[in-house]
Amino acid sequence: MSSIPQEDVLVVPRHVLEQVGLFQGFCGDVEKYLPVLLNPNQTLWMPRYQAEEDASFKQLIPYCLLSWSDADGVVQYFSYTRGSGQGEARLRSKRSVGIGGHIASTDGQYGDNASYEAGMLRELNEEVAISSKFTSRCVGLINDDATPVGSVHLGIVHVLELQSPEVESLETNLIECGFETLGELLAEREHFETWSQIALDEVQAGSLG
Repeated sequence: MSSIPQEDVLVVPRHVLEQVGLFQGFCGDVEKYLPVLLNPNQTLWMPRYQAEEDASFKQLIPYCLLSWSDADGVVQYFSYTRGSGQGEARLRSKRSVGIGGHIASTDGQYGDNASYEAGMLRELNEEVAISSKFTSRCVGLINDDATPVGSVHLGIVHVLELQSPEVESLETNLIECGFETLGELLAEREHFETWSQIALDEVQAGSLG
């Protein structure tokens, strides 16, 4: 029996992304892409088991980085390790700086920006408890067609700037959680999933500041 949840997830045809402009890695042009990618005339709901195997569609995934500045002004980022029971088998045992997941049809029937926002908040609330106040910014997109898992997903990157580092895991499969500096995270870069490697490189380059 497949371990993939039986749910319908939000996707956009790959040709729509290609029409706007296919890219590899990170792209910070949110205003160019999101109005098209979250247009309900372009999106559709697809059974997840089908979407995971069909690279002619991209599953839209919110990817939230949680940041906090200490008393000295040093920015730290929340990271964790995906446990052995984590849903996406291809990412198990990898470290990550991104919180998020699929947008499901239960998040809103239209497959639009409202559905996306509802799904992003649901995923955050399922995976972590954030006790601190925070502000949120959408900073870009991640596409990685160089890997099997990346070929069927498109990340929409958000930075959540917390007032204090009050974050706890609510998932048994999110382990070894905590805040670390960019330098500490980059020292372990090879242990992170590809999207996190891309995101950390962009933080280092100043693109996510």
